[in-house]
Formats: sequence, C-alpha cells, structure tokens
Amino acid sequence: MNLSLDLLRVFESAARQLSFTAAAAELGTTQPAVSQQIKRLEKELGVRLFDRIHRGIALTEAGQLLQQHVQLGLESIDAGLAAVTAQNQHEVLQVATDFAFAAYWLMPRLPRFREANPQLDVSLITSDRSMTALRSDIDVAIAFGDGRFKHGEAHRLFSEEVFPVCSPRLLEGRQLPLAKEQLAALPMLHLKPEVASRWFDWAGLFQALGIPQQQTPAALRFDNYTLLIQAAIAGQGVAIGWRHLVDELLEQGLLCRVIAESAESRFGYYAVLPERKRRMRLVQPFVDWLQAELNLENRQP
Repeated sequence: MNLSLDLLRVFESAARQLSFTAAAAELGTTQPAVSQQIKRLEKELGVRLFDRIHRGIALTEAGQLLQQHVQLGLESIDAGLAAVTAQNQHEVLQVATDFAFAAYWLMPRLPRFREANPQLDVSLITSDRSMTALRSDIDVAIAFGDGRFKHGEAHRLFSEEVFPVCSPRLLEGRQLPLAKEQLAALPMLHLKPEVASRWFDWAGLFQALGIPQQQTPAALRFDNYTLLIQAAIAGQGVAIGWRHLVDELLEQGLLCRVIAESAESRFGYYAVLPERKRRMRLVQPFVDWLQAELNLENRQP
C-alpha cells in the first residue's frame, strides 16, 4: 500500500489532539481540508478511523492501533532526518517567545548559550499572540501565562513582580523613591496587549498597591511592551516594569524605580515543550541552560 506521508501526518495530528480544527491550526491548513484528507485515508484503508461524536471526534479501535504505529514511525523519520542534516550543517533550534522577553532577557544572554553550544544555532520566532497552542515546527517556547498551555508540557521558570519605572531624567532633582501616593501625578504609559487579563494595567497596579484611584495625566498607549519600554527610556512617561524584563535596564541606569513598593503577579514565564518531543537532544541543553542562567541570577545580590 502506497500511502502519502502527508496523509499520515494529518492523521497523527488529528489523532493526538482529537480535533480536526486543532490539527488544521497546527499544520497551517483548514478544518475542511483536514476532514477531507482523513476521509481519503479511511477510504484507502477501508476502515473508519474516527467516530464523529457530539462536539468532537474519538478514535475507533482501528484508529488507536494506527496512531501507535504512525507516531512511532514519524518520530523515527524525524530522528533520521535530523541525524542526516546534522552531518552537513549546524542544527537549528526553533525557540518561540514574546518580543519583550526576547529583547530584554534572552538576547543579552544568548551569546553564552552559543559559546557553550557552538554546533547549535537558535532561531527566534517572536510574537505577542497567545501561545496556548504551539506550531508544529516549534522546539520549545518561553511563554507568559498561568502554566496551562494546550498541547505542551510547561516548566515554570520564574514568577513575576511589577513596579513603576521611568527614565531618571523624568524625575531629575526629585528624591527617590517617591511616596506611592505621588505616582498618580506622573504621566503614565499604557499597554494594551492582545491578552490583557495577563498583564497588570495601571488600575490593577494601583489597586494592588493600595493607592486610591485618581485620574492620571494623559500619556501614550502601546500594543507592544518593547515600544512602551523604549518610550519610558526616552523620558516620555512611567511604565509598569516587569522585574525580569527591566532588571538590566535598571542596572545600566536607563530606567529607575519610581516607588519602593511592588506587586506580585499570579502569572509567570514557562518553558513549554511540545507533546511530540522529537528533538529533545537539542531542546534539553537549551532548557538546562535556561535553568543555569536563572540559578546564576538568583545567586547575585
């Protein structure tokens, strides 16, 4: 029997996720296309692989048997392709994360990873979209959230605390830190991220710090945290600083803390590994390096 490998990949994705829609998102196609390919595979095999049930699908006994063998086969193929590729060129680790983490935490430290792993190149895939589901080509993601990520195994890296920051020029001549009640009189830089509930806004921070709500001076609004921080560095207002993202900027004197108080976030950053750990021999050194960097950071005064 001469079956297309593409058909088997579509089947593996749908069987693993028990969803034609999720498989379509993972494979970069449409739900009707996935459904048609599954029907074609069932026709060629002469068996039903899925039962269509209310609000979803379930594997038949034949589907379960095929899934076991296809999963092993695809993992073996991936391993073989990786081994052949490694003989002729550097291997590339696909790392997904958000713009801010890439710019302010990861990029300053990546040279140390490259020095320790000269045979491994890192390709950064940055987006501020939700990473609750991972693309099939991602080897590891560093994602901000509550640890509940679809189709991935999450390992907590660190929790976050937040506090107001600005350029020292903005508060030149004033004694720092200010009393928290003085914060409301300063121009605020506002963030409107795609998933707003995960990030502190000024109203949430004021509430967490016990500062009475007041009307604050008008300032700029951004949908990108990296641009917001650049505006803060330029002296255009006060930003909400996330400790692990602004620590180096504070050390360099580009930003300063406005008040002494800070608030804890119930969210944090996680290393998220896809369910199909097809390249763990590449991923594991990167995850180990992340942990080593955090251990080094925690030991510093």
